Amino acid sequence: MMRRVYMDANATTPLLPEVFEAMRPYFIERFGNASSVHSFGQQARGAVEMARMSVAALLHCRPAEIVFTSGGTESDNLALFGATRQGDHVITTTIEHHAVLHAAEQLVHCGRDVTFVPVNSDGVVDPGDIRRALRQNTRLISVMMANNETGAIQPVEEIGRIAVEAGVQFHTDAVQTAGKLPLDVEKIGCHLLSISGHKMHAPQGTGILFVRKDTKIEPLFFGGTHERQRRAGTENLAGIVGLGKAAEIARKGIEDGVPLQIAALRDCMEREILARVEGAGAHSIGAKRVPNTTNLWFDYLEGEALVISLDLKGLAVSGGSACASGASEPSHVLTAMNVPAARASQPALQSVEADGGGRRRFCD
Repeated sequence: MMRRVYMDANATTPLLPEVFEAMRPYFIERFGNASSVHSFGQQARGAVEMARMSVAALLHCRPAEIVFTSGGTESDNLALFGATRQGDHVITTTIEHHAVLHAAEQLVHCGRDVTFVPVNSDGVVDPGDIRRALRQNTRLISVMMANNETGAIQPVEEIGRIAVEAGVQFHTDAVQTAGKLPLDVEKIGCHLLSISGHKMHAPQGTGILFVRKDTKIEPLFFGGTHERQRRAGTENLAGIVGLGKAAEIARKGIEDGVPLQIAALRDCMEREILARVEGAGAHSIGAKRVPNTTNLWFDYLEGEALVISLDLKGLAVSGGSACASGASEPSHVLTAMNVPAARASQPALQSVEADGGGRRRFCD
């Protein structure tokens, strides 16, 4: 039987067995609606609040500042649409995930003005460019913490200080950072922060938006008073429990130094590939990156064909953002970095997160 190695964790991660076991009772035995006053409902409410505490501990924030959502896309949209009004100015970058980019484009159709700030050749934004883009009517800055294609980490703490000085709200998409690096919303200085559960071994369809105390946002959905009137709809009980358990495991992994181990394996793999393969290179190698991500290019190879060939050999990698699957256009991230079109269409080995043997195979 062919050994298969999964190396596409920036697209999604497998559900950890411990997470599934934590969720299991809430599918059948503990099925109550967390808004009900009877014992079934109160048992569900207790589970939701325990998960809220676990996620808050991961972010070093108050549990009341956590809003449960269906994932990163909803959290990003809630931040951008909920924090701005007609006539406001928004600043973002050219390398954001499409959940932010397309939302920002829609903001323009809804009467907001948006500035898309460029990045350098490593895919990192200059905080000075963010400062220079500020206007009197700027209401929100939205800059991702780490890019999903290159792994490049953005200077969010400096941008957070710029936002505070200007009296502007700051949102960061931390979907590709949660569980990989320590997160502290106080150090970042953000008012809003997005996380997606399935990027950190929680179930798909779960996520959160951190909303700093006294930060006003308008809901996207209208109905009940769930999530302190910030997100109407009956809570995804089992999913929220799973997200809470995954946050607990992620926090312990960071404390135990797991990201450093993964970064060492990633660096070893890059060295071996670049030494053995002629006409190969890595994007954003000069930038600080999240530990699990590398973006490799191979001259003389067509991206989609290489991804398929590797899959036939048992190695699952990505040719770009999973959310752009099927798109024939070059990566918008690499294009923003002024990478030539032919190379911007190359495959990206976006994650070295696999089983232990799979992570070591390039370094034996």
